[in-house]
Amino acid sequence: MKIGLIPVNIGFPNIEAMIGFAQQAEAAGVESLWTFEHVIVPMDYASKYPYDKSGKMAITPETNFVDPLICLSAVAAATRSVRLGTGVNILSQANPLYMAKQAAGLDFLSNGRFMLGVGIGWLEEEFNAVGVPFARRGARFDDYVQAMRKVWSGEVVEHQSDFIQWTNFKSYPLPVQDPLPVIIGGDKGKVYQRIAKHGNGWYAPTRSPEDLAPRLAELKAVCEQEGRDYDDIEITAMWTLRGGLDELKAYEDLGVARLNVPLAAMREANPADGLDKLHSEVISQVA
Repeated sequence: MKIGLIPVNIGFPNIEAMIGFAQQAEAAGVESLWTFEHVIVPMDYASKYPYDKSGKMAITPETNFVDPLICLSAVAAATRSVRLGTGVNILSQANPLYMAKQAAGLDFLSNGRFMLGVGIGWLEEEFNAVGVPFARRGARFDDYVQAMRKVWSGEVVEHQSDFIQWTNFKSYPLPVQDPLPVIIGGDKGKVYQRIAKHGNGWYAPTRSPEDLAPRLAELKAVCEQEGRDYDDIEITAMWTLRGGLDELKAYEDLGVARLNVPLAAMREANPADGLDKLHSEVISQVA
């Protein structure tokens, strides 16, 4: 089982703390470091956060929330082996050409350690702030993933759609990885169809093995309908350390490849203080 940590771009008081934590995590055997994304945190919002009963995110507008790709570029320069992932970036509100360029560049600079986790987004107020329509964000997402893969191919790019008019260009450097992993996050709407059609992995925002199991069954069924090999999809799930190694084994039995531990789940005021315990009680036991 691979053990990741999330988020490495939120709440750190300065770059020394952020980079120091990343280096300690790598030394402790953490497999990957992940980020969350929001460009803004509104003072108030009518949109409902789908992953908490309160409908609200658990951060304040004043929380340090570093752009994921900038954060991971800094971490990439200060580490050597730990993998880097966005969990997830809101692709539907981004410029897909910039996203493709930046993702390729980050994979290039990290020597093939980057995983691009992406989702369609839920915060309409944020879409309004960046000037992107909230409507049709699912269709826009599907189109953007297909278009970005053309940018990463090294071939002359031609892509015309309702959302993009690209013609007769190339963009280098290419990602080191072929394919650059695109990990699709979420568990609502047409997410399983998107994973089956466009994803190398699923970032599952579920709370327990019991919660995840029926969703994996649905994903398998959709993969069969789409003619996609389910075994080619890497499953990443969240794990709060509740249930200990027995729960980890239950995730493993479901075919989960990676468990991402929220920093808050280590229950330390300073996340770095929890790394030795995470190594001794979890990572060293599953390596």
